[in-house]
Amino acid sequence: MLEAWASHKSFKPKDGPTGPPPAGRNAEVSFHGERRTNDTHQSTTDPEARMARKSNATAAKLSYAGHLLMEHRNALIVDADLTEASGHAERDAALSMLGRQPRRARRRTVAADKAYDTAGFVADARDLGFTPHVAPNTTGRRSAIDGRTTRHAGHALSQRIRKRVEEPFGWMKTVAGGRKLRYRGRQRNRAWFLMAGGTYNILRIVALDAVT
Repeated sequence: MLEAWASHKSFKPKDGPTGPPPAGRNAEVSFHGERRTNDTHQSTTDPEARMARKSNATAAKLSYAGHLLMEHRNALIVDADLTEASGHAERDAALSMLGRQPRRARRRTVAADKAYDTAGFVADARDLGFTPHVAPNTTGRRSAIDGRTTRHAGHALSQRIRKRVEEPFGWMKTVAGGRKLRYRGRQRNRAWFLMAGGTYNILRIVALDAVT
């Protein structure tokens, strides 16, 4: 989740203001008792940004969703995308990126966390020629994968290595300055995200070359 260049004050009703505008250039605004959702409200600064939060323990912010597809052997980014932040953005973007990969006769695996453990994602990933090594989500439900997948050592290996995808995300948020995005609109922010991913790959390749 990448914070958009827009403040909570810019998140206003789509139908127009509900009262007189506050006095002053940077007046205090209270949202107490006001129901604010992406269906009824929109940022006047960045209309494509969506109010979202990474978990139930964090505050909702106007954001975009960044997505990375990483290969396990060298931890290089093979595809990247930036989309609107929604409840299904991660799975939709993952399938789009998998669909852009060249087809191969040999089946490949794709690792993911428990948010991807849905019947739809698992089935679609398999149709694209990938065996989904997702973390089983059994909280009050039945996982979309079973022992035929989880019993193999490769599943445990995928679950351990997949966490390395946080390394390029961390670099992009700190070194590349993407903790708060600098542009308005998805296309401009997506262009920055792709360039940052490419730069990370160059630095990663240099580090790998130095080791060899």
